[in-house]
Amino acid sequence: MLSTMISLIILASPGAGQFELGAILGEPTGISGKYWFGPETAFDGAVSWSLRDDDEDLYIHGDFLWHDFTLISDESGLLPVYFGIGGRVVLATDTKLGARVPAGISWIIGGGPIDVFIEAAGVVDIVPDTDFELNGGLGVRFMF
Repeated sequence: MLSTMISLIILASPGAGQFELGAILGEPTGISGKYWFGPETAFDGAVSWSLRDDDEDLYIHGDFLWHDFTLISDESGLLPVYFGIGGRVVLATDTKLGARVPAGISWIIGGGPIDVFIEAAGVVDIVPDTDFELNGGLGVRFMF
């Protein structure tokens, strides 16, 4: 049983070179992409605008992610839990530069080509001041 489940996860998991493109809503809100290096590792990023202030700040982040496909099982698709580390920059009047630590869950419906995800990320800004905040979003990406 376990070997069958592991085989299905490996066969249905996104493979190296798999690319996803879609949208994220929340903080940030914008365009989201993801590139899979292998069955468990990926790089994701977003280019967006911030909804927190009245200013239209350009927000860019990128994260290296590790996925665990074994924590939650679901017959309707894959539910990997993921966590990672990355960085972000907010280009505004007071430009911010910081580190991100995201964690989330994806629902890869029927093994693909749609990835619905929800995530939260702790952010520690180091420029212009040291500051901590939380980001989070809900998104959908299509696999190519």
